Amino acid sequence: MTLIFEQLLNGLLYGVMLFLMAAGLTLIFGIMGVINLAHGSLYMVGALAGAWVANATGNFWLGLPAAMAASLLVGLIIEMTVIQRLYDRPHLDQVLATFSLILILNELAVLLIGRQPIFLQLPEALTDPIELLPGLPYPPFRLLIILAGLLVALGLYVLINRTRIGMLVRAGSTHRDMVRALGVNIKGLYTAVFGLGALLAGLAGFMMAPIGAVQIGMGEQILLTTFVVVVIGGVGSVKGAFVAGIALGVIDTSLRAFLPGFLRQIMDGPDADALGLGIASMGIYLLMALVLLIRPKGLFPMKG
Repeated sequence: MTLIFEQLLNGLLYGVMLFLMAAGLTLIFGIMGVINLAHGSLYMVGALAGAWVANATGNFWLGLPAAMAASLLVGLIIEMTVIQRLYDRPHLDQVLATFSLILILNELAVLLIGRQPIFLQLPEALTDPIELLPGLPYPPFRLLIILAGLLVALGLYVLINRTRIGMLVRAGSTHRDMVRALGVNIKGLYTAVFGLGALLAGLAGFMMAPIGAVQIGMGEQILLTTFVVVVIGGVGSVKGAFVAGIALGVIDTSLRAFLPGFLRQIMDGPDADALGLGIASMGIYLLMALVLLIRPKGLFPMKG
């Protein structure tokens, strides 16, 4: 039972990180109509900047504002210099342009910090496990990530559904010309939305930095899964991104943890491990196919 609960927490952790990435991506895609393949690079920028500042100063917490500020700054530069020219262009142009940004940002990162991975050390207060249940120690930093992600989800819900800015964002996604006719600065609104998405990507990058190595190209590794979350949840839906992110995080983690062991009951160990890991790797994509068969626009499509 403790193992199951631990894996559920790990799945929730992974799901929260997917939500932070998918929330920004779904807003950019759903509201601005731009396929931004460079969103994963903003995740990398946040992780690199935060880890570098934290290690240089010896203060872990100084890395957090550095990560968010760096990803926000780079995101705004990208939006104002590249993305604004892509709003009315075909999706193929958007894909090619933002893919080139991935290559540019990766090479710039190599020039600035080199190719060696950066490891971020946590403060001692966040490394000593706490016992959630008898026989279930769990790192407090992972609990902090889960809590932060849930708070961000609540904040985004309030922002999108309970404020004037959120009303403009929702209206701008479906009735762009009408909002512009009412005197709203659509260009500024889009810049703000893109900046918010970049900031969330940087936050996700820094929070995941202590769990693995911070390295060049780390954003591409998570980008494909993030797109799956957006598609399943519904393009433009923050609620959909949250539900799909948490669900995929738990499902992916559970399959990797338990499926090989289950298959060992009916077949040889090496074959069971290989088959189990193979099925686990395909699990979220099979789920996406199933969801799209039933609900082609995702679980929570935006209402136009």
